[in-house]
Amino acid sequence: MNSSFNSQNLQKYSKHNKKRLNQEQVRRLEASFDSTKKLDLEKKLQLARELGVPPRQISIWYQNRRARWKNQCMENDYNALQVKLENALSEKRQLEKETEILQGELEKANEMLIGLKSGAQGQIREFRLSSSCCEDVISYSTKWVHNYEVNYCNLQIDELYPMIGVDEGTKKCSSTW
Repeated sequence: MNSSFNSQNLQKYSKHNKKRLNQEQVRRLEASFDSTKKLDLEKKLQLARELGVPPRQISIWYQNRRARWKNQCMENDYNALQVKLENALSEKRQLEKETEILQGELEKANEMLIGLKSGAQGQIREFRLSSSCCEDVISYSTKWVHNYEVNYCNLQIDELYPMIGVDEGTKKCSSTW
């Protein structure tokens, strides 16, 4: 009978001691938590005296508050990582688009170069056969075509004639080298 009496008193005492904290007490605990995330024994007893609550309630409040704080930190970290991921994916998509555009331009430039190379070599052969210009001009023209290939110039065939000194209409050499 004595043990049932003690357990009944303990239950009444426990229920009676589990009072909710008022706004002022919570505000004071929050201020204390902002300065110190983990309490030492002296600080806990001081807060318990100041707030008029048992030290155990202060300990439990701090424990719960630390758990909420850690969850908030993890959520903030997750959100920050999510933003970084979205930015990285956006940048990746943009770089893929730019790469695709540049590959298309490179393909066009290579096609132009192949066409220009075959057209320029044909013009140089024709120039050798129909021209009375000296060998220096032909050598220069060949070097120019080679440099064009190396530097991927985007000159058109029409721009090639004046460069090697050939009159477009007559295909005759007008160079004075």
